[in-house]
Amino acid sequence: MSAKMRARDIEVVAPNLKFRVSGVTTTISQLVPVQSEQFGIAVMGPGLPSGLPRLRAWMIPALLFKPKGRPFRIWHARRNIDLLIGCILKYLLRAPIRLVFTSASQRHHSRYTRLLISRMDAVVATSKRTGGYLQVPYHVVSHGVDCSRFSPGPEFQQDASHLQNGSTFLIGYVGRIRPQKGTDLFVRAAIEVLNRHPHCEAVLLGRATFRNRQFLASLEQEIHRHGLEDRIRFLGEQAPETWYRRFNLYVCPSLPPEGFGLTVLEAMACATAVVASDAGAYPETIVDGATGAVVRQGDVSALADAIEAYVAQPDLTVVHGRNGRKHVEANLSVQAEAQGLARVYDSLWHQDNP
Repeated sequence: MSAKMRARDIEVVAPNLKFRVSGVTTTISQLVPVQSEQFGIAVMGPGLPSGLPRLRAWMIPALLFKPKGRPFRIWHARRNIDLLIGCILKYLLRAPIRLVFTSASQRHHSRYTRLLISRMDAVVATSKRTGGYLQVPYHVVSHGVDCSRFSPGPEFQQDASHLQNGSTFLIGYVGRIRPQKGTDLFVRAAIEVLNRHPHCEAVLLGRATFRNRQFLASLEQEIHRHGLEDRIRFLGEQAPETWYRRFNLYVCPSLPPEGFGLTVLEAMACATAVVASDAGAYPETIVDGATGAVVRQGDVSALADAIEAYVAQPDLTVVHGRNGRKHVEANLSVQAEAQGLARVYDSLWHQDNP
């Protein structure tokens, strides 16, 4: 994939017109290299890897002309600002483009967002639950994960090098330290389980923003009250793919409004069994009882019970971890996502009256 492209060769534009790094940024970063093997695609906006093919500012006027070999370009938006710019290009400047929007949110959209969505030529929902919040026809294309980056260790062997205190079972959490992600639910469930099972540890990867510093401090105090500060550790931001391989069990207790939730896919791709709430797309991406367990959101007792079931049967974590890897490879890879989006694009390109 070359980062340099001629404007005439750009068939799809993937805008990322916000400075804040988010799940959208991650999605575009891992998806575009795969899509570039299928057609000419370029990103636009800040915060994306420098190696991606890019639509430069001086190339923007070229959007007013058709690309080589296509009746129009596709502008694939994922945020309101991307939607708005796409509408300006198509309806005000009369650019030969068609507008595609991907929705991952599970909430009712504002009137403004609904208006923008109504002007799209195709809409994609990342899950059936997400589609239920849309008021227009939609295609379901699940997010995927890079199965080469997120992969098990050699021969699916768990990396136990970071266990401490004689522990043999590591429970992990990856995500921002904040109430919406259910960090407090994880800590409370971990306290319950670790008090009964001295061979277990728990680690949390992720940072707390300034507004959540007090929230983090309250969790640390609760852990200290139970004398578990050596067995429940906050490690800050670290490369998650390395840690997924170390976890015996990955736990994701998110609360609404959760979007899609890629971390569960990443953990399964690393052959790690998972326990997650029924928020987001987790009920659709986890095969309950085969790759992990899904519990009622906000229920600490149910979360602790699900974790403890794996602690009591460590062999089950291995079986479910291997099942999870196979499930992701077969259904939830970034290649599968790219193929699903290609079908949406082709349905537009091959319409009789573009």
